[in-house]
Amino acid sequence: MLSNSVYSQTKNFIDLSYIETSAKVDTLVIPDRIYLTILITEKDSKGKKSVEELEKIMGNKLSSMGIDLSKQLSLFDVSSNFKKYFLKQQDILKAKSFSLLVYDAKTAGKVIVGLEEEQISNVFLEKTEYSKIEELKLELKSRAIQKAKKHAVALTKPIGQQVGAAIFISDLKNISYALNGYAAGINVVGYSSSKLKEKEFEPLDIEFQKIKVEEEVQVKFKLD
Repeated sequence: MLSNSVYSQTKNFIDLSYIETSAKVDTLVIPDRIYLTILITEKDSKGKKSVEELEKIMGNKLSSMGIDLSKQLSLFDVSSNFKKYFLKQQDILKAKSFSLLVYDAKTAGKVIVGLEEEQISNVFLEKTEYSKIEELKLELKSRAIQKAKKHAVALTKPIGQQVGAAIFISDLKNISYALNGYAAGINVVGYSSSKLKEKEFEPLDIEFQKIKVEEEVQVKFKLD
């Protein structure tokens, strides 16, 4: 029964007069979920402060910036590759790594400067995300289908044919390019750590690479 059904649908599809078009749309969005990795080690303070002391200092500093530690800060899993890498280093006696979520580049810059003041300088960009990515993808799909129909109308109008209902729609691409790495895509403008010691610094001006979201569809329209 399944074979007969597929054959019947295919035969009816071939018997129709149709036009096939494809369209692609894309956009750039500013990430609103920025994940920073914070590594605290006894080496940061040259052994003068324990990891536990540095962890408390870090927590107090982040809280003073209005960061909700219970929602935005989490300890990296012991099995994570990142933590394994640093724990293998012989010059680190004790270490802890955390993941911090902030919602804009300005806050990320303040975090980097603020932790640097407290001798916590191992802060890396983990990844960036856009919180409404799924809604955006659906919107781009709709725009791509509309664009595909405009193409079909433009191609058939000179020969006097009318574009009818869509009889086949295929979602060809569903791509988003998010930043994922330590320093790629970041532009840091500020003073060096030597200036920080003199308290002569400005907040870091950080510009994160925008996330590119792209959708492409292929549509077959019946010709009337």
